[in-house]
Amino acid sequence: MKLDSYWLDTSTRFAGVAQGPVEGRVDVAVIGAGFTGLSAALALARRGASVAVLEAGQVAAGASGRNGGHVNNGTAHDYAGLADKLGQEHALSLYRAFDDAVDTVERIVREEQIACDFRRSGKIKLAAKPAHYESIARGFERLNRECDPETELLPRERVREEIGSDAFHGALLYRKSAMMHMGKFGAGLADAATRAGARIFEQAGVTGLTRLAGAAHRVTTARGTLEAGQVLVATGPSREGPFAWFRRRVVPVGSFIVVTEPLSPAQLDSIMPTRRTATTTQHIGNYFRISPDDRLIWGGRARFAFSNPTEDSRSGEVLREQLMAVFPQLAGVRFDYCWGGLVDITEDRLPRAGEHDGLFYAMGLSGHGAQMSVHLGQQMARVMGGEAEANPFRKLPWRALPFNWGTPWFLPLVGAYYRYKDRVG
Repeated sequence: MKLDSYWLDTSTRFAGVAQGPVEGRVDVAVIGAGFTGLSAALALARRGASVAVLEAGQVAAGASGRNGGHVNNGTAHDYAGLADKLGQEHALSLYRAFDDAVDTVERIVREEQIACDFRRSGKIKLAAKPAHYESIARGFERLNRECDPETELLPRERVREEIGSDAFHGALLYRKSAMMHMGKFGAGLADAATRAGARIFEQAGVTGLTRLAGAAHRVTTARGTLEAGQVLVATGPSREGPFAWFRRRVVPVGSFIVVTEPLSPAQLDSIMPTRRTATTTQHIGNYFRISPDDRLIWGGRARFAFSNPTEDSRSGEVLREQLMAVFPQLAGVRFDYCWGGLVDITEDRLPRAGEHDGLFYAMGLSGHGAQMSVHLGQQMARVMGGEAEANPFRKLPWRALPFNWGTPWFLPLVGAYYRYKDRVG
């Protein structure tokens, strides 16, 4: 079993990395070459801006490569609960932003001719307990009536139309969701940004930011220093870099994925006959789908605290046990990949975007970011051009988390709490 990303291992690496030192002056410095940063760089360069993208590691190898390949609509929240908390108009605008995000991905794939196996598949949200289905059913009428008439509620007796397992007690079907190959998309998006004129530097982690006159900044990296008229922070700032203000507001948690060997048509039909993306309702739940080459991709929050997540095969064993509990018919199937790492989650699991102390930012995608990262990159390019209303999350406050100074000492406690909630809820 390879302890490497399936997405990166089965795609061609981006070959257009900028050579030489980081120096000079640009209109915009984008920190992070994940989907958010690459999408923003594409949009900014198309508008005529000179853009440098500064990546600490490899293009699309961070959180953008730590997902199951889902491009889902729908928020992490029950819509009715979100409407009760924020008001119908605000909740509806947030829900529709996720619809728009899927459309944005599809548009960029089409316009830039990115061969990434994009497909509108639909998503099935699976109730892990009877009480979870009852909760889904209570909110369904309002969701269906107010914002998404294409959703459908499936009682337990219909779940096997979608999933070949008796582990679930009903489901909610979203028809607008999609899927794609994340490695191919990341490389294709980087190619598109460079064609538009952006320069992408790898191994150029940002170590210093100094505010200059006006909105400009001096940006110091591992490969040199440049000046930028504007800066977009498009990276998870959980552990490194001069991003203390952001670090106080996000929590880094582990996200892990295992991938099976290619399965036969009969095996595929026995587990996922409709070939949608799927998620479960536990706090520490799972997400899964079929890959373009007929593998089962199965992910989840296997562990909350660890020292070296990319080499932690123990998390792979946790995921293997979870998978076999749902699909015992796959006993004996070989597992070819296991990888993972950190993703940043906000307190309310809603993304954040805006401006702080002269720095524009988009982050905290909370495990639902494959589509929203791309969309926010495009929207923040508009915001940086003066269109403040283009930011779908502009009305959300963002307070620092109590007792969070950037070091996630509390993660074992959080994990224990959510495991308890999953047992009793």
